[in-house]
Amino acid sequence: MLLVLFIESHSSLTLLVPCHHSVSDPRSAPYLDSRVSSIQQESKQTTEHFRTYVENHTKHSDDLSRKQIRIYQLYSRTSGKHVQVLGKKINANGEDGGKYALLVVETDTFGSHVRIKGKETGHYICMSKRGKILGKLNGKSRECVFVEEVLENNYTALMSAKYKGWYLGFTRKGRTRKGSKTEQNQREVHFMKRPPKDKGEHHRPFKYTTVTKRTKRARHHKTS
Repeated sequence: MLLVLFIESHSSLTLLVPCHHSVSDPRSAPYLDSRVSSIQQESKQTTEHFRTYVENHTKHSDDLSRKQIRIYQLYSRTSGKHVQVLGKKINANGEDGGKYALLVVETDTFGSHVRIKGKETGHYICMSKRGKILGKLNGKSRECVFVEEVLENNYTALMSAKYKGWYLGFTRKGRTRKGSKTEQNQREVHFMKRPPKDKGEHHRPFKYTTVTKRTKRARHHKTS
């Protein structure tokens, strides 16, 4: 006979387990217990192996997969303005639609690791070993990789991929904040992604036109 078992893990699993004895037979209890224990252990090992796989593959840049590139602005929760890359200098005093506030965001791995550079200057936003935020033309270093973290309040935080627990942050005046003095729950590290201001001008909605006898006659008169 087949016995249906529900195993609780990260997702519920329904399994059909062959049983040589009746469910009410006391001899089936040890068999079922050992079978369930074995399945649970296999499920736990699979989850641990996948977690290890993700951690190992996000430590290094992915040069094989196709890079995903996005362009948007980062609105700072504290300064009320946008992050802008002026070259080596980074601040959060950019105006909506400003040319220095347009950011090119490149995926670094198959996870949420990204590299951010200014579209106008080509400098990447990086974090030094002292936690200082600065712009670099060469963004291949791990100091220029950040991990996107979507928070419960719908804001986004950007943690350094090299210096765990250090975040990209700005003061109320738009000045950079040292990574060593930041935490995820601070307002200084909260950002809102915003599309470029002129995006709507390039992507106008398609308008449907109903063709009637009157419109046909009007078109005929225009062409004649």
